[in-house]
Amino acid sequence: MRAILLTATLAIATAASAVAGSAADARSAAASFRLEGPFELHSRVYPGTVRRYWVYVPPHYDRTSPPNLLLFQDGQRATNPAGSLKVPTVLDALIRDGTLPPTLAVFVTPGHRAATYPSDLGMQNPDHRVEEYDALSDDYSRMTLGELLPAVAHRWRFTDDPRRRAIGGTSSGAIASWTVAWRHPEAFGNVLSFIGSYTSIGLRLGPDGAPVALGGDLYPGLIRKSPIRPIRVFFQDGSADLDNEHGNWFLANQQMVKALAWANAHADEQHQPGPRYDVRYQWTAGGHSDADGGALLPEALRWIWRDQPAPR
Repeated sequence: MRAILLTATLAIATAASAVAGSAADARSAAASFRLEGPFELHSRVYPGTVRRYWVYVPPHYDRTSPPNLLLFQDGQRATNPAGSLKVPTVLDALIRDGTLPPTLAVFVTPGHRAATYPSDLGMQNPDHRVEEYDALSDDYSRMTLGELLPAVAHRWRFTDDPRRRAIGGTSSGAIASWTVAWRHPEAFGNVLSFIGSYTSIGLRLGPDGAPVALGGDLYPGLIRKSPIRPIRVFFQDGSADLDNEHGNWFLANQQMVKALAWANAHADEQHQPGPRYDVRYQWTAGGHSDADGGALLPEALRWIWRDQPAPR
């Protein structure tokens, strides 16, 4: 059995000190790494919307040897040099010190209803985020796989091996990432999920009170009753996360982990062939913030691609 890795409560100070240990390298690398963009993408799947995306090009990028791929949601915050995640800087430090394989990264915002992306939106959420990130339909996957990645591929090559492709995000960006991998494990075999919104944000009720659109709180049941996908996933959530009309975030993330563990155990008991979920989780004491996920990001990336050592 490929057991789910159960971990104790994280000492954030330890993770933060590990990040700080490479801060000098990260600062020197930040001056030289290539983060290209922003580019605009007008979607046919979501007519009338526009989104921005950026592309991180790894050191010594070589078109003849396509690198790994990381796709991260809420790209305006993921690339913010003053934010908690600083994903390009973390990637650069890990790739340059040889602990991560060469990785091309794409950072994409949600869509905004406009002809062009507002220049004054800053770190705020575009106005089409809920319809894209919190829906359980295949629409966001179709936009991602049929529009965004082909646009990137016009200029940069990257691997088509799902084991070398990861998708991730925080909050609703995390559940959007899970949805893409859940529906298309042939495209993404790895998920980074920080403070994931596996709650009822996407649930909409009709006049008679019956659901007309489902929410992410359905996922634990779907996982238990569906065939296992070949997915590796890293979860983080904090015990002080949100508790509101949409649900309890910390409980929802624990339910996800429990459902994945049950699916693995049930498949083993039934001697079913095929894949098992590969899961690690870190529960922290934080709230609905990118801070703990940012502190854990280097560890999460190393774990996701732990069986793909970087060339030396």
